[in-house]
Amino acid sequence: MAQRFGGKYSPRPGAPTPGFPGVAPDRLPDPAPRHRLAGRPAWLVFAAFPFLFNAFGDGPLALARNLGAFATIGLAAFLLREGLKAEAAWDARKTARRPALPRKALGSVLLGAGLAAGAQAPELGLIGTGVVAAVGLALGLIGFGLDPMQDKGMEGVDAFQQDRVAKVVAEGEKHLTALREAIARIDDARLTARTEAFAASARGLFRAVEDDPGDLTAARRYMTVYLQGARDAGVKFADLWAGNRDETARAAFESLLDDLEANFTARTRALLESGREGLEIEIEVLRDRLARDGVISAPGSDL
Repeated sequence: MAQRFGGKYSPRPGAPTPGFPGVAPDRLPDPAPRHRLAGRPAWLVFAAFPFLFNAFGDGPLALARNLGAFATIGLAAFLLREGLKAEAAWDARKTARRPALPRKALGSVLLGAGLAAGAQAPELGLIGTGVVAAVGLALGLIGFGLDPMQDKGMEGVDAFQQDRVAKVVAEGEKHLTALREAIARIDDARLTARTEAFAASARGLFRAVEDDPGDLTAARRYMTVYLQGARDAGVKFADLWAGNRDETARAAFESLLDDLEANFTARTRALLESGREGLEIEIEVLRDRLARDGVISAPGSDL
């Protein structure tokens, strides 16, 4: 009689299929917001390499000028990239404040300064150098646009409460980052995807609280205590797995992620439903008031 072949690397009965990392398609995390121009800043660094090549062989002044131009353009590319990230996050949220530092505008200024420093020559003069700087500034603004210049969806939002939410979200993101870094050390695609799915559910709660800062009290324990516990459990599991690949510990950690994700998802759904219920109550109260004032007909009337 034929027998099933089994070994260390053979798939176990009931295990996920090899073609998928172990997470059902409908549980995959939403991709992080990415700006459509996110790849452009890297081309600025490549375009600045001639300054680096020309830095040697023409004396200390040319060395300083060309190295300074390359470094300035590299810093400009970094600021532009960070500005694009901030803009993508601003676009992805219903309520958001404008960036405190206009990174894209500052990056465009540095781009013009870097081009002016690298293009300096006696025949250019100050006017020619200024023209080069202006061209670089214009290219940066045209190629990458301006930073978001105003807040979005902040009408009627308590600024103090919004700051409290921002601090709690930042703390939660730190815990998620530490958890993901710990699991990344294991170098297991299935477990990494499982952790990313949990991180996506946690960020869903973050977004819900950001949209309605009044929900912070109901969600704060999830965003701080529970995420800190998940981080500590992930770090301990990664250390244990590195020394002794304990399948029992792995199963316990995956079960913990399942429970946490279910609780985070349920809490997010409860917050959203409570917000919808509150809106329905406000609409009903407003409808009754308008009916009493004769603006609309009373519910159930034939008029």
